Amino acid sequence: MATATTTQTMTKSGPAAAAKAQTAPKKTTTTFVWEAKSKAGEIRKGEMEANDIESVNSRLKSLGLNPTKVKKKPYAIKFKIPGFGGVASKDILIFTRQFATMIDAGLPLVQCLDILATQMDNASFKAVVFAIKSKVEGGSTFADALKDHPKIFDELYVQLCAAGEVGGILDTILNRLATYAEKNEKLKRKVKGAMTYPTIVILVAVAVTALLLLKVTPVFEKMFSDFGSALPAPTQFVVNLSKFMQAYVIHMVIGIIVTVVAGTTIYRNPTGRKLVDKVSLKMPIIGDVLRKVAVARFTRTLGTMISSGVPILDALEVTAKTAGNRTIEAGIYYVRGKISEGKNIAGPLLETKVFPPMVVQMIGVGEATGAMDAMLNKIADFYDDEVDTAVASLTAMIEPILMVFLGGVVGGFLIAMYLPIFSIAGAIK
Repeated sequence: MATATTTQTMTKSGPAAAAKAQTAPKKTTTTFVWEAKSKAGEIRKGEMEANDIESVNSRLKSLGLNPTKVKKKPYAIKFKIPGFGGVASKDILIFTRQFATMIDAGLPLVQCLDILATQMDNASFKAVVFAIKSKVEGGSTFADALKDHPKIFDELYVQLCAAGEVGGILDTILNRLATYAEKNEKLKRKVKGAMTYPTIVILVAVAVTALLLLKVTPVFEKMFSDFGSALPAPTQFVVNLSKFMQAYVIHMVIGIIVTVVAGTTIYRNPTGRKLVDKVSLKMPIIGDVLRKVAVARFTRTLGTMISSGVPILDALEVTAKTAGNRTIEAGIYYVRGKISEGKNIAGPLLETKVFPPMVVQMIGVGEATGAMDAMLNKIADFYDDEVDTAVASLTAMIEPILMVFLGGVVGGFLIAMYLPIFSIAGAIK
């Protein structure tokens, strides 16, 4: 573009004008941090590259936002660690929500992508959004452009966006996707939160036990050997365990590493993964929580897709792939096969024996009344609350068990170590 402009200037005004055009300073943009209020009164924050503050204000107003604070972004030193800097689910959620707002405000698709990419901090995601923008500018659909990045935008995201483009309701679909992602993340946080506390306590118990056996017990053992008397049975057991651990600590560490690697390999194998997923659903207490999580995810995903206009067979295929459990996945594929043969959804769902009878009956009612998407979302909301209750109960039950376990380990060690001292004190008296 610059070459064409220079050539045209030379034709009209000669070499002097061309030299002036070539040496003209290029306009640079600055990154601004902004804060604005939406029409609903919500506070929105973000970043934007522009020539000046007035440009930022006018662009925000064109998006239906009322700017309250705009300033230059302060300079920050960033360190990039190799292997890090991927796209988090939170980044995708924010992108989807902002994208929906812009499309709803009437901005062209390419302009929305350009604005969103420009204000992103995540360099990896910025490059992806610019690549999507370039493909859309080249004549591709938005959904086809998303397919080039399957690690970031899964099949559910692509299918829903494709349905939104065909139906002319992309803003509605994006809002549904953002709502779905928010609830899905909330569900994941509940399960992770329930597992964090027991994991930390178990790791602390293992670390404390190893420290006591490797460092503290040898000191007591040397002191007891000076006494020259026989040790009580609990003390002798701890001393023997300490000697065993000192002699085979390297072997134990290698054994743990081999076990973890072997377990990971088995889980990555389709047959092994299927077996683990099947057993996990049958485990006491935890299996019930996992089943409720799976039902909530299945109904939420299927309900979102059906309400977005995706055909039932396509929706079931995507739902199966995002089930997160091979047993649930096999059940959904079975249902899909039966529906393709002309059967309804409720009967095959009951035959799988994976989904609770209440869920099957409610889906059957929704199918009969023509409101299956609404029914599925109600079931998802119900099971979200069920997961909340189950996780709270699980945490309340695990906490005292773990505390007793940790207290028993430390208390048992202290008793074993001080028993000889008490015996000697009694003998002296």
